[in-house]
Amino acid sequence: MLDQLTDRAGTAGLMMTLATLYPKYTFWLQISLAIDITCHWLYLHTVTLQGRTSHKFVDMSDNPIMHLYYTNKNVLFFMCAGNEMFYAALYVMYFYTGPIVFGIGLFKLLALISMPIAVVKAAISVLHGIVASINLSIIDCNERAAFVKKDG
Repeated sequence: MLDQLTDRAGTAGLMMTLATLYPKYTFWLQISLAIDITCHWLYLHTVTLQGRTSHKFVDMSDNPIMHLYYTNKNVLFFMCAGNEMFYAALYVMYFYTGPIVFGIGLFKLLALISMPIAVVKAAISVLHGIVASINLSIIDCNERAAFVKKDG
């Protein structure tokens, strides 16, 4: 949980900074931050309620995208590194264009290349939220059934 908390806090700080540097995109940065924090929190909360020891231990019966994301270290690294590259490139690009590559500043090029990865990573965060919501509803239904059975 500490790893997730520090990741979310670091991301929040960067998003707030980017929102001040790029006020035109504040709304999208806020949406991205809200998705990141709420979906990861809900997912971790549900994992804890299920008694799992880690959010990375995904059962084969769970969502296949989540399974690939958490069981293939190359996929996980690529997605996380690409996402971080996008936001870091936006930050650096504000202050320095970098050397010109293919007629465009290096940091703008990196941002353009990594933007689709950041979008997919946000979609995976939404998937975290969906999977967690489904799992939480199952937990709730099971607890209610057990309560009714106990009192019935």
